[in-house]
Formats: sequence, structure tokens, C-alpha cells
Amino acid sequence: MDKQFFTRNRKKLYETLEDQSLTILFAGEAAHQSADESYPFYPNRNFYYLTGITEPKIVFVATKYGGQVHETLFIQRADPWMARWYGETITADEAREASGIENIELLDKLDSFIRGEFDGRVYRHLYADLEAKSWEFPSKPSNKFAAEAAVHYPYLTIHNLYPVLSNFRVIKSPEEIEQIRKAGQITADGIRHVLANARPGMREYELEAYFNFILKSRGVTEFAFPTILASGYNGTILHYSANTGTATDGSLVLLDLGAQYNYYNGDISYTFPVNGRFTPRQKQIYDIVLRCNRAITKKVRPGLPFKELNQFTIRFFTEELLKIGLIKKPEDVRKYYFHGVSHSLGLDTHDVGNYRETKLAPGEVITNEPGLYIPEESIGIRIEDDILCTEDGYEVLTEGLPRTTDEIETYMTEHNANMK
Repeated sequence: MDKQFFTRNRKKLYETLEDQSLTILFAGEAAHQSADESYPFYPNRNFYYLTGITEPKIVFVATKYGGQVHETLFIQRADPWMARWYGETITADEAREASGIENIELLDKLDSFIRGEFDGRVYRHLYADLEAKSWEFPSKPSNKFAAEAAVHYPYLTIHNLYPVLSNFRVIKSPEEIEQIRKAGQITADGIRHVLANARPGMREYELEAYFNFILKSRGVTEFAFPTILASGYNGTILHYSANTGTATDGSLVLLDLGAQYNYYNGDISYTFPVNGRFTPRQKQIYDIVLRCNRAITKKVRPGLPFKELNQFTIRFFTEELLKIGLIKKPEDVRKYYFHGVSHSLGLDTHDVGNYRETKLAPGEVITNEPGLYIPEESIGIRIEDDILCTEDGYEVLTEGLPRTTDEIETYMTEHNANMK
């Protein structure tokens, strides 16, 4: 992403801030795992959205005073000894080039900088990313900083930037849409590789390895989320991710997976028969889900209430399942369809924002993932695409995969040597 993207994001934020305010955001640090090991580091997504910086421990501060904005990025001091173990940390020039922020200071000067600002000026507002999912949610650096600031400077009004930045992120820029499109394309290539190598008797993690290979070969180092690769009964468990079962002859395999490209995510669900042939019953249920998926796609347009997507899905499945006798009364539909049909997609797989209570708008990227799960028949089917809401309708960003039962069977016959 070009630094102009991050500069524009900051400028948009500054327009919302009160005068006499100080804003602070933290990149975060990798969580400790055990002994001398830490979990992989992922930058706080709101921090990345404003700065383009992907290294840990870095802090961004912006002041708005007298209508003038001054922004500073605090980076780690170079440590030649640690560099031999873990590599060089970002330099001032690299930080300027990535972020578009000219003023770069060392992290060990942050405390004195903050004290100097509050000693030399009368600030009335503090803005921080105060994300908290629940009372028990682990306290993050921004939360700790705000709590300490409230003690030392009780006259400050503290503002939560999390909902502000979350709502900014709902509408994607052209640059963001291209990252999501690329993530979806790589994800689709991985699915094709699974189809081309599947055979009955494989362990789920063996099938998963074919997906992983394509992502790594395309330069993708991170996944959008832990891969779900579920065969047979496991496919009826929504967030099954053990991937240790065996795909027996005659079973369906449900994939829910995604590549992460430049921190933006793809998210596709796909279902296929491991032996290359659907049974009549599998085909019947699959066709219902596919028709629902395509009907939902055609509904996407600016002004459509987001919640209408799931309400439509429930109505659609209710009518279809009553027809085939799987349910006897409408309220039983939730036995076989029990999740939502869509979520926003972007820097987070289940992306942020208040889109659930609003209407679709141009630039939103959402998922379309109807599914039916029949545990007593070991049938789990979910079909998911990523869709961009455009000025006059929609664009499917994950177009091109074989989707009908005939297309899937033909693809496996033509590309999978195990089917010959």
C-alpha cells in the first residue's frame, strides 16, 4: 500500500478531532506463549490503517492545537546485538517512507514527550483506541495509557477512537479492494489445488496441505483465519478446525479458508465430494444452498439493509426445506441453518464497523455464505463468496471457481488424476 493511503486515512481522522487534543495509538507487542517463545506478532489493525507500520512496540502520537496538527512516530532505538538474533528494526527513513509521517522520534523519548506536551499546553481531550469486547477483555496499551492519563490529568475528556476508525474501515478504498480481490484469487487457486489432489481416505490435514502449498508459493505467509477443512459429520460443526479426520469415500468435504494478502483477507467456503461424485441427496441439498447463494448475490445493492440478507436467507431455506420434507414447521429451519449469512471483510476477517445496523453502501465488501448442516446425514454444505457493493449493484470478487455440481464433478474428472 502506498503511503498516500495512510496519509489520507489520518487526514480523515483529524477532521473529526476536537481542538486541544492529543491522540495516541500503539502497534502492540507479540503475546507471550511459553518459556522464551512468543506468539507471532500482528500489528493492531487500526494502528496499521493509520500508519502502514507493521513492527511491534511502535507508538503514534498526533496533537491538534490551534487548528494545527503535529504527528510523530516513535520507533525503537537500533540495537546491534539484538539485530543479530532477530534482525534490524525499522529505521527513521523506512518509517517515513511507509507512513508518510515526517517526524520520527525514538521510543525511549515518548514519556518525556508526553509530559512536555501536557506541561506546556492545556489539552482538554485524549483520543485512544479503547477496544474492549467485554469486561474480561485483556487490557491493551491504549487502555492502560488512558487509565493512567485519567489519574494524572483528570480534567481530560477521554474519547474512544475504536468506533470511529471501525466505521471508517467499513467503506473500502480502491487500493483496499484490490488487496481483498488478490487475497480471494489466491484463496481460489488453493481450493483448485485441493480439488486436483483429493482422493478418498485422505486425512483432512493432508488435504489442507495442498491449500497451504499454493499460498506459500504465491508469497502468502499468513492466513485470514485457521483453516476449516471438515469431512463428513465434521462439516456440520460450524467452526470445526481440528482437521484430523479422514475423508471417507462418499463423504463431502467442507472448506472454509482464506489467504491474507498485505494484511487484507479473502474468505471462501467451498464444498465438494472427495470421490468426485455427488450422491443424489448431496446434490439436492447442495443445489438449494447454491440457489440461495446466487439469490443473495443478486440482492446486494446500495441502500439494502444489511440485516435483510439474513432475513431473506431464513425465508429461502424455510420454503425449500418444507418442500423437501426436511422440516415440518417454519421455526425448525434454524436446526439446519443457525448462523448469519454475511459479515464485513477487510483488515479483519470478521471486519469491524456498525454495518449490521446500517444499509449497504458502495465500497463495502461483505461475504455471502449460506449453509445447511444435517448432522443425522453427515451432510454439511456452505458456499461462500466475497462481494463488493458497487454504485449500481455488486461485483463478486471471488468469481471463477467451479460452483455447480456438474462443474465440480467435471473439474475433478479433468484435473484430478485420482479420479481416472
